[in-house]
This record gives sequence, structure tokens and C-alpha cells, in this order.
Amino acid sequence: MSLDTAVQKPHERLATTLAADLEAVNHLIRARMASEHAPRIPEVTAHLVEAGGKRVRPMLTLACARMFGYEGEHHQKLAATVEFIHTATLLHDDVVDESGQRRGRPTANLLWDNKSSILVGDYLFARAFQLMVETDSLRVLDILANASATIAEGEVLQLTAASNLATTEAIYLQVIRGKTAALFQAASEVGGVIAGQDDATVAALRTFGDALGVSFQIVDDYLDYGGAGTNLDKNVGDDFRERKLTLPVIRAVAQATDEERAFWVKTIEKGRQDEGDLEHAMALIEKYGTLEQTRQEALRWAEVAKSAMASMPEHPLRDMLIDLADYVVARVR
Repeated sequence: MSLDTAVQKPHERLATTLAADLEAVNHLIRARMASEHAPRIPEVTAHLVEAGGKRVRPMLTLACARMFGYEGEHHQKLAATVEFIHTATLLHDDVVDESGQRRGRPTANLLWDNKSSILVGDYLFARAFQLMVETDSLRVLDILANASATIAEGEVLQLTAASNLATTEAIYLQVIRGKTAALFQAASEVGGVIAGQDDATVAALRTFGDALGVSFQIVDDYLDYGGAGTNLDKNVGDDFRERKLTLPVIRAVAQATDEERAFWVKTIEKGRQDEGDLEHAMALIEKYGTLEQTRQEALRWAEVAKSAMASMPEHPLRDMLIDLADYVVARVR
């Protein structure tokens, strides 16, 4: 192992190992986001697609196919499909959340407008389904279509649950499974399907992707109250300011006194936030130890992902995917 390889992060090692596949995927993405009649489509799409994302989701598809010796090209089409679905949801999310920045750059809805972001997102969903069909696999189409529906369902559920103090942990888990884990799960699962693996193997890949995605989102929710404001896409306290009920708050609300509950009603349900309220919220979270509980939940889900992947046959890509699950929670260890 070279020094360069030794210091690479898991997703970087995956990118190095899958370099030829990723180049083909990027070529597919550029070709399919073109539009003869609407030049704004490639303009908006390129702004987000080429913004320096890690391409973790498409790499899951590529790795889960190559791990079983797949030698065709359908895994590349599916990886591009996954990236298109992801990009489409980001375009829509930024409109819904009225975001002005993503990955350190102005969002498409800020640079262009909401209508362009929504319609280009719709176009990418359509392109994704065209790519799916080209694999001639009804099972793949079923998995990715269900994932797309689950993602949309999760976003709508979040609209109604985000600022409702009656939101339970079960609903929270359903939301994050929709907004994040569904695509991780589908990306992993279709890699195994296209490689012709049996139901038990595909089920293990499904478990891996789901648990990886849940862990990924819980880590993000932890860090929002964890004081780690550097190198993140959002500032500490963004979830509080946006009145999003995440696991640290849900558990603090469940144990709150009447006075504390009144504070959460004022700041989260009614959105009346004053100077010092974020610090008070963080003090309540500290009081009940819910930030540490959230950290432990992220680690637990990462272990579920690692266990599922460890059941796969020995392969360098398998080991990289296990390391990826560790890397996801590295910031909270």
C-alpha cells in the first residue's frame, strides 16, 4: 500500500478504485443532462452536479456490482440514475427549505429562480427513469421507483412533522429513512441485483444501505447541536433556527418539565426565537444527555451497516464499504 493510499479516506479509496466507472458515469451524466431545446437545464444541472460532491451514492451502486464481479455497463447507468435522483431532490429541497447555499455555493433557486429549480428537478427525474428502463430489469425499476416515492413521501411527512412537538422517534426515523436512507438503500440494492445476486445477498445490501443512510443523517443531526461548526455544509443551530425536530430535541421534549415544554412550544412550534434561545436549547439537550444518546444511535446504526456488509464474500471493495460506514461516524467518535 502506498503512502497516498494509506492516508486516503474511504470514499477517496472507492473513487480511486472505481475511477474508470466513475469517468463513464460522469460522461453519461453530462450527455443525459443535455437539452436541445432548453439550455437552462444543463446550466442549472451543471451548477449542482459539478459542485464537488463526493458521489457516494453512485459509488455504492458501482461498488456493490463490481464486488460480485459484474463486467457489464448497466451498473454505470444505474449509478447515473442514482445521481440524477439525488440531484433532483436537492433542487427541490432547496426550494422547499428556501436555502441560499449548498456545498459552499449559492443554490440554483437563488441564482436562477424557484420555477427553474423545480422544473429542472422534474427533468432529471424523467432522465433517471429513462436510464433505469435501459437496463431491461423490472426489478431494478421497481426498487428505484419505490425509492423515489419514499423520498417524496419523506419530504412531505417532514413538512407536517418538523415543527410538531408530538412527533415521535418512529416518525423521525420514517422521515430520515425517506429523505436520506432510501436512496442509499436503493443504490446498494440495485448493484447486487444487476450483478445477479440471490435474494439473501440483495437483502443484506439493502440493510447495509438503509443503516448507512440512517447513520449518516443522525450524525448530521447530532453535529447541528454538537458545536462542530467547521467543514460542514451548515452552521451549528441551523436545525433549531429552521424549527426542525431532530432526535436530540425529540428526546429532550419527551422529558421536559412544563416550563421547558413551553420553551419548545415557543421556539419550535410557534417559531418565536429570541437571542439566547439556541444556547438555552443546547443547555436543555445537555441536561437530559440527549446529544450523547444521539451519538450512540449513530454508532449503533453504523454497526448494523458494517455487520450487513461483513456478511458479503471477501473483496477489497467490501472492506472499503465497511470502512465507509466507520468513516460516516468518525466525526462523532
